[in-house]
Amino acid sequence: MKIDGIDKKIIRSLIKDARIPILSIARDVGISGAAIHQRLRKLEKSDLIDGYQMNINHKALGYSTTAFIGVYLESSAVLTSVVKRFKEIPEVIESHYTTGNFTIFIKVLCKDNEDLMRLLNSKIKVIKGVSKFESFISLNQQIDRQIHV
Repeated sequence: MKIDGIDKKIIRSLIKDARIPILSIARDVGISGAAIHQRLRKLEKSDLIDGYQMNINHKALGYSTTAFIGVYLESSAVLTSVVKRFKEIPEVIESHYTTGNFTIFIKVLCKDNEDLMRLLNSKIKVIKGVSKFESFISLNQQIDRQIHV
């Protein structure tokens, strides 16, 4: 989809603050609120805007450990069933089918390292089709952003 400078300004405003009032964007861009609404509908229909979400500070909820787990599968035939099981585990917040050493790479949030160990031993290791895994604890996240428009 082709987007113009006005679309880019609208998107950048929403990336910065998804709760910004439409009329504020309209004033900044220099067009009417109705025109902003029309452009937003066009961007949503084109699937360029995939949705709007709220970000929760997981540390404020007591989740201080972020980890990435590279998962090896017994065979690619179990991929669908393993991913289905990952979807049932609330601590798993992302799952990626990957190239390289791991078949699946998942991101998890845990209360602490002990909670991570419990997750690995009682929820990940027992999934049928998981042959082994490696975990990587994130010490600090330096970058968290959307793609530049």
